[in-house]
Amino acid sequence: MLRNVGSTWVVTLVTIAATYVLTPFVIHRLGQEGYGFWTLITSMTGYISLLALGVPMACVRYLAQHVAEHDTRKVNEAIGSCAGLYLMMGAVALLVGAGLIGLFLLVYNVPAPLARDVLVACSLMVTLVSAAFIGMLPEGIMFAHHDFVARNAIKVGGVLLRLSLTIGLLMLQASLVALALVQLLCFVFDFSLSWLLIRHRYPGIRISLRDFDTRMVRQILSFSLYVLLLNAGARLCFETDALVIGAFVGVDSIPYYVVANSLIVYLMDFVIAIAAVIMPMTTRLRTEGDWPTLREIFLKWSKVALSLSVMVGLFLIVLGPRFLGWWIDPSFEKPAGRVLQILMVSSLLFLPVRGVAMPVLLGLGHPKLPTLTFLVTGVLNLVLSIALAGPFGLIGVALGTAIPNVLFAVVILIIACRDLEISLSRYLIYVVPRAALGTVPVLALLLWFKVGLRVQTITGLAAAGSAMVVLFGLTWVFFVYRNDPYVDVRGQLGRLRAWGRA
Repeated sequence: MLRNVGSTWVVTLVTIAATYVLTPFVIHRLGQEGYGFWTLITSMTGYISLLALGVPMACVRYLAQHVAEHDTRKVNEAIGSCAGLYLMMGAVALLVGAGLIGLFLLVYNVPAPLARDVLVACSLMVTLVSAAFIGMLPEGIMFAHHDFVARNAIKVGGVLLRLSLTIGLLMLQASLVALALVQLLCFVFDFSLSWLLIRHRYPGIRISLRDFDTRMVRQILSFSLYVLLLNAGARLCFETDALVIGAFVGVDSIPYYVVANSLIVYLMDFVIAIAAVIMPMTTRLRTEGDWPTLREIFLKWSKVALSLSVMVGLFLIVLGPRFLGWWIDPSFEKPAGRVLQILMVSSLLFLPVRGVAMPVLLGLGHPKLPTLTFLVTGVLNLVLSIALAGPFGLIGVALGTAIPNVLFAVVILIIACRDLEISLSRYLIYVVPRAALGTVPVLALLLWFKVGLRVQTITGLAAAGSAMVVLFGLTWVFFVYRNDPYVDVRGQLGRLRAWGRA
């Protein structure tokens, strides 16, 4: 499992590195207003993906179950049924997208020089999102076979392709159309290579509408309805803020929020990398009736998710604003920095639950309560963000996101512990106390760099980050994970040293 999660973390690291280069480059090439409209386009077209009705996650769940049962016929029935659904959804998405483009141009005041660019870019992104429905199928097949390493290698290639194409095309012509073309070309690359790999590795697997089975469709849709609501909640939580800011604060303020939120999103990707592996594994362990191993995985990876969140989160809370000021522009340090701090504090509670407890519940086939909770969280996020955007601006939008996320984490954790028959006190005693105490020396070190040394340059920030990682590692190895019942960190380090000497 660690190998699969680790390969997903590699994708996230490469993506972060590409974003580190691309974000300031794109903002400076397009300008803040142009970048703001690009964010609005991607947020608006992202809602079209809700038409997937939760089929992708349901597809992974049923494929994983049939793969565990070694039933190739049912695997192909699930693939054919999903393929038929995806094609129908893609056709509907094109029609819905045309209507959304008209609504977009009506709601937002697009300057005349950008009007053509915005219209063409919107059309390309609608086409991409519609085609991406069927494009989800290869990933589902590979995830169901636990083939994460190969799939993630393709993703890394896609990220590097996007990096080179974005720089190259924007150097030739800085436009929203160029950015949209890059996304379309990267999709074609990803789908083609993934399908070629599937044909090579799994010769018994096929995508054929002849395998379309109405009974399988009913099973998929019975589960996917909940996933649809889950995705709707996720969109409301993380994809609506730019739309709210554009309507109630101003399009030119969107980059401040998006840049800050992007750091949270990439940390979330690290944690959700755990989720991508845990959900199909939970389904397999439930099918095999191995509940002790499932409980161990839940506790162990919850602590790992909290540790990752704390390590990155402390740096972002203390020195993140100064990094934003250096990375993008000094004007970003204060407004974007405050947004970052608010979102990160809430994420310390939200991310471990979103990354572990939520996929465990879905893998168990218990989607109803977590899905409805996430949907309510998203609606509350939207309402609070709109209500607070007027009097408090960007800070109000950030609070409108942070408060519901904390409430969500509390509710989902209680549900997960109940369904796994683990007491909440057992979870908290194992996951929280040592990690909380371990933050004290790390936080003190970061505050010393900020207040005592007043670091401002990238050299100083890098030194602070490096020192923090070393202290964090020592603290977690010799205190937080000392005598841990599920994770033998010191033993693993000893094996690594022995391997290095060999």
